[in-house]
Amino acid sequence: MTIKTFDAFTRLSINDINRIANFLHENSGAFGDGKSAIKKSLLYAAKEIPGLGGYVFVMEHKNEVVGALVINKTGMKEYVPENILVNVAVKQEYRGEGIAKELINYTIKYCKGDIALHINENNPVVKLFENRGFKPKNIEMVFER
Repeated sequence: MTIKTFDAFTRLSINDINRIANFLHENSGAFGDGKSAIKKSLLYAAKEIPGLGGYVFVMEHKNEVVGALVINKTGMKEYVPENILVNVAVKQEYRGEGIAKELINYTIKYCKGDIALHINENNPVVKLFENRGFKPKNIEMVFER
């Protein structure tokens, strides 16, 4: 299995963006975002929409996507982490094989600066992130319109 890295320099094609958005949407389960939000995070990471960009890490096995992770850069080092882990998913039949762990470890090594993520406290992968060194820091409060 190999991890492919995409950013503003190693561009994702529109076909790749759609393929990865579909993969993330189909494999994120009950805690995943909508397809439109996932696609925006990919477009932001690829700098197809204005912003600082980010990274898309894709784990493939025999040219099949089996895991993917999206990082968006925040540019806010002084008051929030420089990177936010926006989406991560592993194909159902590959879960339990260490793919998410490998993607997270790769992300930690690749990204410069701190990494944050928003995760539902009932999501079963909380322990995986804690085991990789992520720590709960704040609660998130959102005023929705």
